[in-house]
Amino acid sequence: MQTIDENNIIISKKIKRRILPIVFVVLTAMAFLALLTGYQLVLSGARSRYLGIKNVSAEKVASVIRGAEMNANNIFSEVSTNLNDPESVISALKRHINLNLDVRGYFAAFVPNYFPEKGTWFEPYIYQPDYGGFDYRQVGSARHNYTKSPWFIKAQETGSSFWSDPYFYYDGTSMSGHYCTFVKPLYNAKGDLACVCGADMKFEWLVKELKWVDENSKSNKILNKHQAFAGLNYYTVLLNNDGSCLAHPEEKELSITDEDVLKDLQQGRSGVATGLDIDGETCVIYYGPVEFVNWSIAVIVPQSDIFKPLLTIAIVLMSMVILGMLVVWFVCKRI
Repeated sequence: MQTIDENNIIISKKIKRRILPIVFVVLTAMAFLALLTGYQLVLSGARSRYLGIKNVSAEKVASVIRGAEMNANNIFSEVSTNLNDPESVISALKRHINLNLDVRGYFAAFVPNYFPEKGTWFEPYIYQPDYGGFDYRQVGSARHNYTKSPWFIKAQETGSSFWSDPYFYYDGTSMSGHYCTFVKPLYNAKGDLACVCGADMKFEWLVKELKWVDENSKSNKILNKHQAFAGLNYYTVLLNNDGSCLAHPEEKELSITDEDVLKDLQQGRSGVATGLDIDGETCVIYYGPVEFVNWSIAVIVPQSDIFKPLLTIAIVLMSMVILGMLVVWFVCKRI
């Protein structure tokens, strides 16, 4: 016959064989549900985080664009009061060239022979070179017949101000680069088109502005109070409506080709796209329009960064499962 102690040992072994698997299944199921919940919270948190960064960048770019517009309109208003004197036009442009450092140059392209003494093409251009101050050029000529330029034609047809499509200008000097121009037609007292004025903005300042937003976000103690958010590699870019990148970190090369994203960019909609190959890396992008212009801001986030906080959660949950199993095993052993 078996003794009481032997019976207790047998019962204890049976309890261990039955309880431990059940506890393991229950703890694993709970951990899985918690991980699934954490997964949804991480996605929601990432969406809120990066859309917030995108909105800050878009507002910053829009404020600079709006400031450039207001400054340019003030200059063009002064030009419009001097449409009878070419020298006064030049003086008006010179007086205000340093008021907005984001604008590289201002010009007034007059209709052919508006000032006969100035020739057929009269287009004074006042610009800020890298060494400071300002320079003056008369850029209109038979070689540079600005009346055939898209911005001049559009100004004639619409009769209203607008931002031109981005373009690349090259003359072998520091003036070379990617530009966008704020264009406005001016009319004389008779209501006839006198000239088309413009303010040239180079995209260099945008790269600096977007980099500032990224660095500020990464160093923000409130945004990054959890260790899981440290060392993230996201960055912000400015996109044209055709998916080309207008401003981005120097070491990055990217262009958006996803059809759904391109439709959103063209229609000025916000959105999130996952699984895109950006600069050789699988990424998630959070994008939305910029006010006043036909551009969009996008925050590019490596997909591995999105799930970095989830790895921390998974490690904690697995540790809890293992700890729970050890506690149950210890209790069963004591029994």
